[in-house]
Amino acid sequence: MQVDRYADAGDFLNAAGPWLASAEVENNVMLTLARSIADEPRRLKAPPYFAAAIDGAQIDCCGSRTPPHVMLVTNGTPGGLAALAADAFGALGRLPGVTGPRQAAAAFAKAWLTLAGGRATICMRQRLHRIERVGADLPAIQGMLREVTPSERALAVQWASAFALEAIPGRPSDIEESVDRHLRCSTLYFWDDGRPVAMCASPGRAPSGARINLVYTPPDLRRRGFATAAVSALTRRLLESGSQYCCLYTDLANPTSNSVYRRIGYRPVCDFDEYAFAES
Repeated sequence: MQVDRYADAGDFLNAAGPWLASAEVENNVMLTLARSIADEPRRLKAPPYFAAAIDGAQIDCCGSRTPPHVMLVTNGTPGGLAALAADAFGALGRLPGVTGPRQAAAAFAKAWLTLAGGRATICMRQRLHRIERVGADLPAIQGMLREVTPSERALAVQWASAFALEAIPGRPSDIEESVDRHLRCSTLYFWDDGRPVAMCASPGRAPSGARINLVYTPPDLRRRGFATAAVSALTRRLLESGSQYCCLYTDLANPTSNSVYRRIGYRPVCDFDEYAFAES
């Protein structure tokens, strides 16, 4: 098993893009992240890591990381993920954690601990969902979906920060840079009912589909259907504009969000686990 490492996101996509696209929904984050870096270079805190473990002439699994975030891995064999962990250990030395499909994340974490020592703890369990058609029997919610304007940047940053604090506490995040990138790409939305009442985003597209994230409603405006309306409207817009599917992740510890997306028509694909690494 050899590991090919790529310093450039475009080179990684040229080499591994077709393989990633063969399981596009599961690999949507890696595909869209690499594409966004290739298309619009970012000021990262350190060089990104892109690699593929190759068995003979076939890709076994892939991994990517944009510091300071955790490693992202795809499905693969235990041997391929162990080879990927060994390459990452040699290249990076330290990692805050790993996320990926449940068995893949566990295999990478086990191999990483063998090399680096310490301990690994599951800090988040998520479920990936997919939709190809929005349900027709959703209740009508007053308001409309619209793009966030540059003049509303402060509110978007405030809400994105609140989202990160609730959804991914303790995880490093570049909130302002993320909001600015969404504003440049016109991929950040408010549900507007006389004023903004909920927010959602679509952070880039894979070859056949799109992903939705950053779904947030302020606490005093919750339980009125605004987030459901925003996500269903954005999903419909993306599907009507050419995406064959939309996908999103939910926190398995949050039954409310899982039930909301089921009502829209999202169905489970697979589960992802995130491990945090710590020294003993």
